[in-house]
Amino acid sequence: MHTLQNKVALITGSARGLGKAIAERYAALGANIVINYSKDKVAAEEVVSTIAAMGVKVIAVQADVSKVTELERLFEEAKKAFGKIDIVVANAGIELVETPVTEFTEEQFDRVFSINTKGSYFTLQQAARHVEDHGRIIYIASSTTSFPVPGMAVYGGSKTTPRYLVDILSKEIGHRGVTVNSIIPFAVDHAGIFAEADSYPALRKQLLDSCPMGRLAEVEDVANVAEFFASDLSSFVNGQHLLVNGGATN
Repeated sequence: MHTLQNKVALITGSARGLGKAIAERYAALGANIVINYSKDKVAAEEVVSTIAAMGVKVIAVQADVSKVTELERLFEEAKKAFGKIDIVVANAGIELVETPVTEFTEEQFDRVFSINTKGSYFTLQQAARHVEDHGRIIYIASSTTSFPVPGMAVYGGSKTTPRYLVDILSKEIGHRGVTVNSIIPFAVDHAGIFAEADSYPALRKQLLDSCPMGRLAEVEDVANVAEFFASDLSSFVNGQHLLVNGGATN
């Protein structure tokens, strides 16, 4: 059932990982897709090929979300290609883990906050300006915003601030029938810092031990919720933050 037929979805950071999974899910549901990437053109082109084979329209736009002028161009190119934008997913981000408060540097702080916080803020701003009435805006947060984890002060902090913006934006544009929500995933296997099976073994064990279901999230777990928030099923769900963490307490 093509529940997103004739919709246009823009997903930042969608050349790999969660963004890729969400883009491919929306395409499978009939949406035309705007892929965004920062540097990896080859990966973006591979996603474009996969999505084009599904029979929908797709473009890839290089843009660094930490630069407002590039974000403005991303949205302009999306509207030039498709005439409208119905769904925006603010997904682009980077991680910084196993870095105690006493050890993170100014350079690390600035880089993480420029992408995760500034980038998300201005992506949501552009979404508010350009998304169609009755559209959908979705922010991909992190479970570290609900359950602080030692070593993730900078990362968790950078993902917390846009959650507040979701609350504000849902109130400011709700009269247009636009919903604004966030997805709060647990650590995701086969994506981000856990893209490699043997990466960060101590952190992986700590997170697994905290989860009653005994596993990390998979990209499909997050795509399932992204599908719900993009569909008509969530038309009266606004300003909410949905944990996708298997009941984990970390």
